[in-house]
Amino acid sequence: MPLQIVRNDITRMHVDALVNSANPDPVIGLGVDSAIHEAAGPELLRMRAQVGRIGVGEAACTGAGRLPARMVIHTVGPIWQGGNAGETEALARCYRSCLEIAACSHCRSIAFPLLSTGTYGFPKDRALRIATQAIGAFLETCELDVCLVVYDRQSYQLSRELREDVENFIADTTSFERDAVCRRGGQPGTLSAFAASAAEPIFSDALEALPNALSIDGADAPRRAVCSIAPRRLEDVVEQVEESFSEALLRLIDERDMTDPEVYKRANIDRKLFSKIRSKKGYQPSKPTALALAVALRLNLDETRDLIARAGYALTHANKGDIIVEYFIVRKMWDVMLINETLFAFDQPLIGR
Repeated sequence: MPLQIVRNDITRMHVDALVNSANPDPVIGLGVDSAIHEAAGPELLRMRAQVGRIGVGEAACTGAGRLPARMVIHTVGPIWQGGNAGETEALARCYRSCLEIAACSHCRSIAFPLLSTGTYGFPKDRALRIATQAIGAFLETCELDVCLVVYDRQSYQLSRELREDVENFIADTTSFERDAVCRRGGQPGTLSAFAASAAEPIFSDALEALPNALSIDGADAPRRAVCSIAPRRLEDVVEQVEESFSEALLRLIDERDMTDPEVYKRANIDRKLFSKIRSKKGYQPSKPTALALAVALRLNLDETRDLIARAGYALTHANKGDIIVEYFIVRKMWDVMLINETLFAFDQPLIGR
């Protein structure tokens, strides 16, 4: 997968390049810097001393010592000063500098900590958005597997507005399903996955009362707007009933005048996997891959359900991850990176490969 978010100890990541949140001078700092030097052994500091001083937003590489990586890329993140001192661009530059070194060194994989969020005090939600946007922009033109590594839940944070809005949507959706079951004479919690997936999307007064969609640009606060879903025409449904997942995918790409690379990069899957889907008419992707492609194609909820059904899957309100994906689709927020940030925060599997 081009970008994945994982909960792990970064010193145990088996990658070509491991990124260190370094001190500007060749001394061992706190947090990630200390942990990496401890795991790598004293040789890492000797190699770091040969590099000399590193400026904010810049990066330099050394060997990796005893770490399970080929190289360590040292970068110096900005200290948070309230947001008006160029911190956002400096932090984005850290990620770009590291990625450029990795690409020039013919690395196939790289692991980052969430830079500047420890002793440098960068707000975690802003740092997360900057990281995923900078990495995502780089991956539009370069093939590289990137891991964003967080050590524990305290190391990772969504914006409060986004988290609360998603929590409200989940609560309203599950409440709607329980009420629907009771109206049919059943018991709450007995709705089958099939019945849940066939349920109508929620456009009740309760949903309209929810805060509108979140449109996050960089570190700005969310802006909100609700969208509607245009149903497909009956004649289109009948004409396309025999299509395989692969055939439907290629048709949708053509209808939207998109290119294959544009779609698989937006879906956060690699070219090799996309080629398999494209070349094999009966290929069945995983559900996370199917959902990511639906998001990359900017499908509405009805179209998404139709596409993933061709691979044998359904969106169900019995699954929190499915509800979260639905939240973003009905609000026209077709951003796989942001969806994955949210899924990770709610301990749900990510979409993509």
